[in-house]
Amino acid sequence: MSFYFERFEDRRPPAPLPHSVPVELLWQFLATINLALGAWYLHWRWTESLNPEALWFAIPLAAAETLAYVGLILFTFNLWRTEDYPRRPAPRTIGECTDDTADSARPISVDVFIATYNEDEELVRLSIRDARRMTYPHPIDMTVHILDDGRRDRMREVAAEEGVNYITCTNNVGFKAGNLRNAMEQTSGDFIVICDADTRPFPTLLENTLGYFRDPDVAFVQTPQWFYDLPEGRTLTEVLGRRLGGFGRGIGRGIEGVFGEIRIGEDPFANDAKMFYDVILRRRNRANAAFCCGAASIHRREAVMFVALRAYARSVERATEQGRKQLRRATGERRPDGSVDALMLWQAAREEELTPYKFHVSEDIYSSIVLHQDDERRWKSVLHPQVESKMLSPQDLLTWTIQRFKYAGGSLDILFHDNPLVRGRMTLAQRLMYATTFWSYLGAVWNIVFLLAPVVYLLTGIAPVSAYTGEFFAHAVPFLVANELAFMVGTWGISGYKGKVTYLASFPLSLRALWAVLRRQKIKFPVTPKDRQEGNFLHLVWPQVAIVALTVFAYAFAVIKFFLGDPDYTLGGLIANGFWAAHNILAMSIMIRAAFWKPDYEDEGSN
Repeated sequence: MSFYFERFEDRRPPAPLPHSVPVELLWQFLATINLALGAWYLHWRWTESLNPEALWFAIPLAAAETLAYVGLILFTFNLWRTEDYPRRPAPRTIGECTDDTADSARPISVDVFIATYNEDEELVRLSIRDARRMTYPHPIDMTVHILDDGRRDRMREVAAEEGVNYITCTNNVGFKAGNLRNAMEQTSGDFIVICDADTRPFPTLLENTLGYFRDPDVAFVQTPQWFYDLPEGRTLTEVLGRRLGGFGRGIGRGIEGVFGEIRIGEDPFANDAKMFYDVILRRRNRANAAFCCGAASIHRREAVMFVALRAYARSVERATEQGRKQLRRATGERRPDGSVDALMLWQAAREEELTPYKFHVSEDIYSSIVLHQDDERRWKSVLHPQVESKMLSPQDLLTWTIQRFKYAGGSLDILFHDNPLVRGRMTLAQRLMYATTFWSYLGAVWNIVFLLAPVVYLLTGIAPVSAYTGEFFAHAVPFLVANELAFMVGTWGISGYKGKVTYLASFPLSLRALWAVLRRQKIKFPVTPKDRQEGNFLHLVWPQVAIVALTVFAYAFAVIKFFLGDPDYTLGGLIANGFWAAHNILAMSIMIRAAFWKPDYEDEGSN
């Protein structure tokens, strides 16, 4: 069976960003200036710039800017410096990975879990074959298991044909987490490699990651997820050259010489995960706060089971105490020794289950939190910076939306219903790192203010500041320039602009996730489709279309009013809100374009 991604099989992942001490010092210098200018700007905003005649407008905008500044502080702390976990040689025996001297000479055993539900069996076959190609410099006991939550006869046949173990369960309780728990009950490997149906590990995965487990407190290692099927598009010079020959190439070179490389037909969803793994998650190593992202991660079975058993014991204890209280309320009976009927206690605790991976839509980050909260072992996590596998990216806006809604809803559900920032025994640095993640999903609340603020001024002539004068620009422009310079250096080697505007443009998705969580609506576990979904996805971006239309109309309206001599509109106001409106329109247009985008693989070819 042929797949669209076969033409990209020869692609190789990018190398990790090199760590440069001079660049890092420059970033820290610029980041400090940026935070200082931001604090100076906000002090001026609250003390001198609020329009006293429109506090209903001025205060919400200043509050939104303040909340965004909190996010800036957290993000700066996250990115402050790179401190990779020391890499060590691949261990020869399990004894080199544990404090226990029993079986110290025994070869390491590894279970590779490939979780699947309804994905194409031939797609899973590719993952099986790549998993079996993994090598190791020492004797190792490695077994590949297919965890089929779909209970498919054909998937069982594929597993048999490829010579791997097939595991299924009688129900879908817990979804992926339940699938993993069921497999753990039937296996015994020292380490577990977790793969999705489309995760295709490289031969070096075990050799390059098991060395971290020489530290007996390392619980899991997350490797970067690399989407090797991302459409790369063609440069503007190439496109114009095809259509207009040498004249077109000349125009393209001129435009790209001024604005930088412009690619036509590239992935519009900001799926490239390099910013997240190579910058954000990698720099959490220094705080022992890199969290698990599911696929392409390696787990120490002892750590997962240790924390699960302790959590199970505590949950049974809580359930038993609740049972005692219920019995006392029902019977009014308190025995002299404080005991109650053993059967009643068993009934109170019978719903509790041992769950190595939390039954949650975001079981990966949730399980990471449980490990980081453990106050007895202080388990460690590692982000290994080198790509060790390849996987498939969302190929349409619907698939992308399903995936991102699950991320947003799962993270917000943890924040509101089991907040690790105020519970458990994590260090302050770990709490701040997790706070950065949660805060980013709350950003949609103040982003909607940033999107509507210029519209309000342009339609009403009411400004949120006392005046758009030189004093306003003297405070705002240095902060904005310093912010761009700081993060350009802080993420040197990666273009972060598309990710930044996609974050702004995805506000409807985050707001919907927040609303669902606040209503305690269960966030579902949809399997992310692996094939492109056909159809018109314009209905998914109607809020972005509305923002663009409203902003364009408002600016045209304001310009007309200005030239008609309306005193409520000033040149400074039109300039400030014009740049602001243009930025918002550009951000929304990227998401709108994604609704119509189709990969032009035939034109792109293999590169």
